[in-house]
Amino acid sequence: MSASTVQLSHAAPAARSRGRQLVADYIELTKPKVQSLLLFTTITTMEIAGNPPVSKIALTCLGGYLSAGGAGAVNHWFDRDIDAAMARTASRPVPAGRISGRAALTFGIVLAVSSFVLMTLTLNVLAASLALGGFVGYVGVYTMYLKRRTPQNIVIGGAAGAIPPLVGWAAARGSMSWTAVYLFAIVFYWTPPHFWSLSLLMKDEYARVGIPMMPVVRGERETRRQILLYTLLLYAISQLPFCAGAFGGVYLVSSMVLGVAFIAGSVLLYRRADRRTALRLYLFSLAYLALLFSAMVIDIKV
Repeated sequence: MSASTVQLSHAAPAARSRGRQLVADYIELTKPKVQSLLLFTTITTMEIAGNPPVSKIALTCLGGYLSAGGAGAVNHWFDRDIDAAMARTASRPVPAGRISGRAALTFGIVLAVSSFVLMTLTLNVLAASLALGGFVGYVGVYTMYLKRRTPQNIVIGGAAGAIPPLVGWAAARGSMSWTAVYLFAIVFYWTPPHFWSLSLLMKDEYARVGIPMMPVVRGERETRRQILLYTLLLYAISQLPFCAGAFGGVYLVSSMVLGVAFIAGSVLLYRRADRRTALRLYLFSLAYLALLFSAMVIDIKV
């Protein structure tokens, strides 16, 4: 075997490996782990709104993924300076130098435009506009303005993450209703205790890069108090759909049990200032939202 043949045999696997890495990096820009729960609330909301065909659900999820993924990619571009300074994010594609900032920005904008065009042509303008609103809210309001200026960043910016139920409802019915607004409110009030539990674990890194997250600016005790207050508000908000007649007994019992468990975890975190308790509440918050929206679907179907 000649030397050139040997070189070619080694070059082909290396090229494939680089190609796979590049694909993986672009997928990472879309923040797929974050998107999983957003898409779940979209799907469950569509099931609550009616019985849409699988094709419509798939198109809505694709459009939602493109929009939220585009926002994630632009976030990677804009936050590349602070990402490079934090251990948790230093290995991301842009700060690590595997993808250029310009490429990430272009990719994000292309995804957002593609989402709007796709959803307008295959679903309706309302759903497309709401998805675009989520993109603008996350990028323009949260990432570029609030995140580096105020400890209320996640409260106000959390509206962008609460958009998926509205998108799902609009895609299924072509209109809005109070039920959709209640679901939006649930996700909106769920976001602060969910994210602040995580921020307690990341306080030192946020402080090092100058991001005014609640634990950095107001302290850990105040953050734990705010988590408890928002958990109580979330419990109250989660009862609105039942009071309005949107759901029945299955949802009522589920929302009460899950809400009491969330409050109990928040009380424990308020009294016990340790990382393990904060991590447990953060993980429970993920399960809480998934189980609550699942209970809505079960309530509607039974």
